[in-house]
Amino acid sequence: MQRAIADEDRGLHGLGVELESDALEHLIVMSNGDARVALNALEMATFATEPDAEGKRRIPLSTIEDALQHRALLYDKAGDQHYDIISALHKSLRGSDPDASLYWLGRMLEAGEDPLYVARRLVRFASEDVGMADPQALVVAMAAQQAVHFIGMPEGNLALAQAVVYLATAPKSNALYRAYSKVQQDVERTRTDPVPLHLRNPETRLMRELGYGKGYKYAHDFPGHFVEQQNLPHALHRKRYYSPSDQGFEKEIERRLKAWWGKKEDEE
Repeated sequence: MQRAIADEDRGLHGLGVELESDALEHLIVMSNGDARVALNALEMATFATEPDAEGKRRIPLSTIEDALQHRALLYDKAGDQHYDIISALHKSLRGSDPDASLYWLGRMLEAGEDPLYVARRLVRFASEDVGMADPQALVVAMAAQQAVHFIGMPEGNLALAQAVVYLATAPKSNALYRAYSKVQQDVERTRTDPVPLHLRNPETRLMRELGYGKGYKYAHDFPGHFVEQQNLPHALHRKRYYSPSDQGFEKEIERRLKAWWGKKEDEE
């Protein structure tokens, strides 16, 4: 844009164009990387602006808005608006409100927010706030990211909108998030105990002599393809990290875990 304004041979230098900073920013953001759109809008705005007494065509934001037929929204991608609105989107999704979620999504996208930034936040939400209550949520969020990457904007906005509605209306659970948080704490605070011998692969004769793999129970050889055995380090034996909620698919997960590990749970 700066070259187009300054170039004497192929640009607009002879017309005395001066583009206000907010007008330039809006032109760049709303052209979405398409130089043809930006140049056409700049040219239209130039000829729609009368030169002043000094022969300068000072182009304000309002003229660029008219040329682009797109209003500049109050949204600072590097300031409080950025963080406030993404927070509002996240909390609206968590609150199972598809209408509010769509609104905050639109506020960001229509103001020129990076759609892949939004997609990354949706992927995070799918695991953090939906989790195993609906495992398909992560698939939908990743599909939206791929759609935006593949077809770009503005066409990709509907893919993000579809993901937002899916996530807002999905059953919610933070059980996976809490489980991994517990794991992080134990990894940081407890000693790094060795892998139990029966879980190690006996790759060499020496390993076999040391007891690697001894006593390991191959689950597929047992009824229901399950057999109880110790899979955690000895110091963490019987430690439970993941406790499914009663939401969505996690009800089925809880049923399976009780069927497999019910005896262990009763002992605890």
